[in-house]
Amino acid sequence: MDRAGRRSVRALALAATLGGALLTACDGQLALELVERQVAFGPRVPGSEGHAAQLAWMLDRLDSLAPVVEADTFTHVTTSGVDTLTLVNVLARFRPDETRRIVLLAHWDTRPTADEEADPALRDIPIPGANDGGSGTAVLLALAGLLAETPPPLGIDLLLVDGEDYGPGVEDMLLGARRYADTVDEDDRPVYGVLLDMVGDADPSFPVEGISAQAASPVVRKIWRAAERLGYRDVFPTSVGRDLTDDHVPLIQAGIPTANVIDFTYGPNNGWWHTAEDRPDKLSAETLGMVGAVVTELIYSGG
Repeated sequence: MDRAGRRSVRALALAATLGGALLTACDGQLALELVERQVAFGPRVPGSEGHAAQLAWMLDRLDSLAPVVEADTFTHVTTSGVDTLTLVNVLARFRPDETRRIVLLAHWDTRPTADEEADPALRDIPIPGANDGGSGTAVLLALAGLLAETPPPLGIDLLLVDGEDYGPGVEDMLLGARRYADTVDEDDRPVYGVLLDMVGDADPSFPVEGISAQAASPVVRKIWRAAERLGYRDVFPTSVGRDLTDDHVPLIQAGIPTANVIDFTYGPNNGWWHTAEDRPDKLSAETLGMVGAVVTELIYSGG
């Protein structure tokens, strides 16, 4: 067995012994339950009751697990000049004294309008955000339990960014990622990042996102090789898909190579994206557990 194989077996054996590991159907079910909990708060649009409730819940959960939890509150005036948003990035740091770190991020806010609804009468309602917002957040929150139980071999920062999906245009999106990229301390700067976005679809496929392939190819290789070691090659094909402007872009622009793990074919003809159909019944515990397993393998094989 080669070195990579030994690392993979060691990581699987380690994670499989842990109650917080993401390698079993039970843990995928935990992630799905965390999605359901988020959706139960209602839309998590900045300024809404659901947004405030989820923030308090996430901070309480992470405070019990991570050595360091930081809440960075900032404001953004929309390009229309009409709205001033109060936004909060949440950062949970594991092994905070380690100089070699990676950042794992997801957005926790939800879209204020269902702008892709076929029925124009429904387009002004906020989306439930089970997959788009809830899924990546759920995987990171579940992963926090594993990181608390068994310290990782390097520093891990779990970053839950706000204001990714406000819109309607990109100038009023990716707000939390831009804030992090502008303010990250050089002493704590991660060597690379992994973005999880829309990672819960019951019919999963994670081709390589186009911008990631161009600007973060070494990170892409790490992630997709981890997936292959776990037997997920069919779900993580190495074919390159479309370019997607997402939270990884501000980090890349700041010199932090970051790969986007995203399944951007959600429902028939992508028909559930930015609609009222983005609900937990469209998600799969198996898919969430699979994504969690890939991230776990990446971390515990040394990053």
